[in-house]
Amino acid sequence: KARSFASTWDHHHDDRNAVLFAAPPGAQEQLIRGDPVHYFRPPYVGGRGWVGIYLDVADIDWDLIELHLTDAHAWIAR
Repeated sequence: KARSFASTWDHHHDDRNAVLFAAPPGAQEQLIRGDPVHYFRPPYVGGRGWVGIYLDVADIDWDLIELHLTDAHAWIAR
């Protein structure tokens, strides 16, 4: 059975673009607390531990996004 581990997000077309990804327990709070400019708790899936990372801010670390997506896939596939 296929399960989602990530998604794109445009928050109802308000010019905020992001990637949402699944994360293990505790990761959401740690990421948001550590860098609230880049990370956020997305509506709907945030209650299940998913994390959002904005793509419309300066200094996007694409290697870090790749790592988050790889980890999200592994978390969901377990």
